[in-house]
Amino acid sequence: TAAMDLECIWHNLEYMDCRWFAGKNARSDTKYTLFYWYDGLKSPKKCSNYSVHERIFGCIFNLTFPKVTNTYPTISILIKGDSEEIRPVCASKNPTTLVKPATPKTVRLSKVNNDIHLEWSKSDTFPANCLYYEVKYHNSDLNTPQIIKVSFHYFQLPVLSCGSFIICVEYNHTSIPSVDPNTKYTFSVRAKPKPECYSSKLHSDWSEEKSIGKKPDSTLYFVLIITIPLIVAVSTIILLFYLKRLKILILPPIPDPREILKRMFGEQNEDSQVS
Repeated sequence: TAAMDLECIWHNLEYMDCRWFAGKNARSDTKYTLFYWYDGLKSPKKCSNYSVHERIFGCIFNLTFPKVTNTYPTISILIKGDSEEIRPVCASKNPTTLVKPATPKTVRLSKVNNDIHLEWSKSDTFPANCLYYEVKYHNSDLNTPQIIKVSFHYFQLPVLSCGSFIICVEYNHTSIPSVDPNTKYTFSVRAKPKPECYSSKLHSDWSEEKSIGKKPDSTLYFVLIITIPLIVAVSTIILLFYLKRLKILILPPIPDPREILKRMFGEQNEDSQVS
């Protein structure tokens, strides 16, 4: 009857989202209650923001600490039912292993000469230098993307020759050098906690994709491929027709002497018969 498979995520150092399954032997109308406590609270607090969907329970509660904090207290969680039949469950969570940053916002793109400059908003909740970012981009020329990781020095990047890259940077901006001016590039960004600050392996969701540059219009190429051979064929036919007529004008056909003699003798025979 006890709650099973409790999992919690600490979103952006602002609130904790815990989810669990109903016990196998719990009734379908069973209700669970979550209490939490950590060093610094005078008494356990009750979570009140619940959700239920197909025997999956969830509850969200605020959890914030000052930015200057280097250590975080262990979070103790108790889940019990609305009757004595439901067995209670106790769990201890290290919040640094549950950190998930928010998705970066305000991604801005600009092009300077042959470089693309990318910038996004900083986090307001994380301490300084406790996040790093991954930048993913791909161009429109290749259908099969290739992903590589480049450590913090973006100026060591190779020229864009693969379909897709991931760059790791500490700051909230980076530049992509030596891009093709006739290619469209699409970018997205996500944040990850630094291991020296948090033990979490979670990362934020990818930001909304932003694009810069123009993809060549394939319709124009298709029209040209069809039109050029057609024009050449028609021009060739017209040219051959006019060359034939020009040849007749310059070099008229020479009469056949046999036909001339035949007509002459034929006329003489007719005149003698008439006489």
